[in-house]
Amino acid sequence: MLQQAILAVRGSDGVFMVNGPPSCDENADFKRDSSKMCKVMVFSPDASLFAWCNGETVSVVSVLDFKPVQTLPLPRVTGLHFSSKGTHLATWCPYFTTKDKPQGEPNLHLWNLQTGQCVKSFFQKKQQGWHPCWTEDEHIVTRQVSNELNFYEDNSFEKIAHRLIQQKVADYKLSPGASPIKVAIYVQGTQGAPSFVRLFKYPNFGGPDTAIANKSFFKGDHATLMWNKNATAVLSLATTDVDKTGASYYGEQGLHYLATNGDSAIVQLSKNGPIYDAAWSPNSTEFCVVYGFMPAKATLFNLRCDPIFDFGTGPRNVVAYSPSGRLLALAGFGNLRGKMEFWDSQRRELVGRVEAPDSTTFSWCPDGLHIVTATCSPRLRVGNGYKLWRCDNPVPPSSEVSCDIPELWEVLWRPIDLPEPELQMGTSGKAPASGNHKKTANAPQAPQAYRPPAMRNKPDTVKGLQDEELYKPARRSIPGLPADVGKEATRSKARSRGAKKAAKEAKAVEQIKNSDIVVDESLKSKPESRAKGEAVSNPDTTQTNDLALTTEKRLKGLNKKLRAIKKLKEDQASGKQMQKGQLVKIESEGDLLKEIAELAPKTNSQL
Repeated sequence: MLQQAILAVRGSDGVFMVNGPPSCDENADFKRDSSKMCKVMVFSPDASLFAWCNGETVSVVSVLDFKPVQTLPLPRVTGLHFSSKGTHLATWCPYFTTKDKPQGEPNLHLWNLQTGQCVKSFFQKKQQGWHPCWTEDEHIVTRQVSNELNFYEDNSFEKIAHRLIQQKVADYKLSPGASPIKVAIYVQGTQGAPSFVRLFKYPNFGGPDTAIANKSFFKGDHATLMWNKNATAVLSLATTDVDKTGASYYGEQGLHYLATNGDSAIVQLSKNGPIYDAAWSPNSTEFCVVYGFMPAKATLFNLRCDPIFDFGTGPRNVVAYSPSGRLLALAGFGNLRGKMEFWDSQRRELVGRVEAPDSTTFSWCPDGLHIVTATCSPRLRVGNGYKLWRCDNPVPPSSEVSCDIPELWEVLWRPIDLPEPELQMGTSGKAPASGNHKKTANAPQAPQAYRPPAMRNKPDTVKGLQDEELYKPARRSIPGLPADVGKEATRSKARSRGAKKAAKEAKAVEQIKNSDIVVDESLKSKPESRAKGEAVSNPDTTQTNDLALTTEKRLKGLNKKLRAIKKLKEDQASGKQMQKGQLVKIESEGDLLKEIAELAPKTNSQL
């Protein structure tokens, strides 16, 4: 049992467990909880315990034999988190107040799983970042409160051992591994000040001067902090809510690098657009980034932030390494089709492809060779279920292990270390199924052309709509004549039309030459314009006509101003208060009448 991969499933059918490949059947040792109110479930980091809440109690069982460990009467719990070694369990429920208790009650509790007693309670109004964080040896526990981080030691919560005080601290992340422990914090900038990420070594929290690395930047409303496995460097993916340039709906992103030796840099990317995802390799010496407008680009970087390999472009927005780092998955979910590529991270070779349409999540099996994709509610409420795939296939597999559930909420692998099997290039990737699971052969197929019901059981007589021949225009044919004769007739008609047009233009030019109208030299090079009936007039006549048009336009403008003045006078007579500009306009009535009297005789004489 210890070396068995297990998948926990939570949905409208309750909570149950499924054995990993190759059996892929429901685990009979775990008693299914059929409650439709299972809100949360979680494995302990050491893979020894499993906990879930069914709307009445919080149950904790041992994964080794599935015997109960503790049952806590907590019906409203929506958050569970184990300590690193599974000695403590943190529970969170929504904060609320009543008339009798306007201050509310503590809603974050820490439980000792050996005694079943609550060792500490806190007020935690926000669900984001609610749970405390333990180091791997559980020597240090930290919790974020307003403008500071509180550190406890040896699971003793009665006294705060150390404090890291920083105004506007928005997020933090403890380094993995054993001592010495490092802490990365993110502080959002305000009022023109930049945001920044700082690294501290526990317990040296004296101020900015004690930070071992610092990186400041603008355009950072949020940030995701990612330590590498060896705790030597951090990636900070900064994001803004709004892209002020309007280039992206998802805001602007920037990727920054900080090392514990004090180095820091911004990761320069070769394509404009959003940064969708970034992930460290388990070897801690390289990381992969997916970025750029679709089709997105994927690039591998070293610790100097220099690109060392380019995976090309494709419909992708997720990157994930297998547990050992042997394989790298590049996938596209959400508004993308669900195409996934699997690369050998050492040889830089493509080893498999999978297409899982409408998937909302995926994760690696602990064996590093299989993955699970799932369509979960409420992201998608139709077609809910999960599928298990094998990755080492150069072409999409022809079969899959799948399980349909009326409403699926979550799937979760047990975080156990398993030996990775050898890659089998070119295998079919089939995985046997049993129990309530079914093996299907409905691999994604290319869309087919619509066929009427009466033609569906008959052989094809017409080529598919994708064939190029159907896009070519049909050519008319004359019965009894070869096809070349029709082509020659078409060419002859085109030559005849061209000859007629040339003759017509020559005739128009001859008529203009024989007339008394003065021809502008610039028009001789444009016989086609004269063929269309363009009139060529005498320059003196044109100048007289232009002057008449100018005078007439001026009179119309003056009459319009007189009508406006007349309306202003009426408003003034009715008692309406006039502004200074309106009074000036009324006083200009005499000048307008005088100018109209001067222009009227000129207009009559020109006409």
